[in-house]
Amino acid sequence: MDISLFMQHMVNAISLGFVFGLVAVGYALVYGVVKLVNFAHGDVFMMAAYFMFYTSLIFGAPWLSAVIIGIVLTSLLGVGIEKVAYKPLRKYPRINSLVSSIGMSFLLQNFAVVVFGGIQRSFPVPEPMKKTLVLGEVRVQAVSIYTIIFSVVVVLILTFILQKTKIGLAMRILSRDFDTARLMGINVNRTISFTFALGSALAAVSAVFWALRYPQIFPFMGQYPGSRAFIAAVVGGIGSLKGALIGGFVLGMLTVLLPAFFPEYSGYREAFIFALLVLVLIFKPNGLFGQEAGEKA
Repeated sequence: MDISLFMQHMVNAISLGFVFGLVAVGYALVYGVVKLVNFAHGDVFMMAAYFMFYTSLIFGAPWLSAVIIGIVLTSLLGVGIEKVAYKPLRKYPRINSLVSSIGMSFLLQNFAVVVFGGIQRSFPVPEPMKKTLVLGEVRVQAVSIYTIIFSVVVVLILTFILQKTKIGLAMRILSRDFDTARLMGINVNRTISFTFALGSALAAVSAVFWALRYPQIFPFMGQYPGSRAFIAAVVGGIGSLKGALIGGFVLGMLTVLLPAFFPEYSGYREAFIFALLVLVLIFKPNGLFGQEAGEKA
């Protein structure tokens, strides 16, 4: 086996795994606190790409400024969705909120078709991201390296927020029991809103990396990474942030390495991924790192 070729594919697999993992962490974060599978998460991912695209196109904002504004707008969108679609249903059976999340997914997709149009648009890619890095005999796209570096930074920031801040402590307490959190003086509504804002911000960050890797945006672009991230979250143990990230890595490896080294089986890639999901659900129903009950965030 050519070691340089192997290293190139590994870097691509790791960078894609980080993208899947960050979207999956957004799923896991919301589920861990609210016990809701937010099926609109992939479409929030899509809206983030459009926010950045139009901020740069219409207002002429520099690329980095467009990204920051897009992340802020996406966080606000996540909070708005929670207030409109989920908060009024909180006292009802969870199936109501689940159906509402599916409806919100369709709403965002069709909103994007009507407002942004159904045609694909080219996402602006800054020049440093277009370069190819040469490391010995290994030639790797710069965007893959940047994705890995900035994803690690994002994960470290998220870990700090959850483990070292008061709002992170409130989220962890809320993930155990709402009533106990209220008795401890925690503002439940504000904590849930922050959770959705943080989860949506993660979707926006992963949308940046995805759009840099595949610089075409369209109203249904969130379906593929969203479905992969959901599978990653379930495989890792939905509600477990560590499990979501590792599940994203596993799916990234399968997505890149299977067709690279076993091209004769590349047509069965989807079958392998869903077979993995089924096997995990059979032998580890709570996922690889899931817990029966208790702390998920």
